[in-house]
Amino acid sequence: MSRRRRREEAPPPLSGAGLMRFFEEEIRGIKIRPEYVVISAFILIATVILAHAGIFTMP
Repeated sequence: MSRRRRREEAPPPLSGAGLMRFFEEEIRGIKIRPEYVVISAFILIATVILAHAGIFTMP
């Protein structure tokens, strides 16, 4: 089968072949830098580990 005939038989995919499109729109909400999120997570993890070890006991 020739290339020309194959092209005529197979139509191109419709509207991106069903792939989802993600738009980078400006949305409302809290905007936090990723560095602050990572630092906060490490602080929380350290606090939980120290609390589990018994560092924060009441006298």
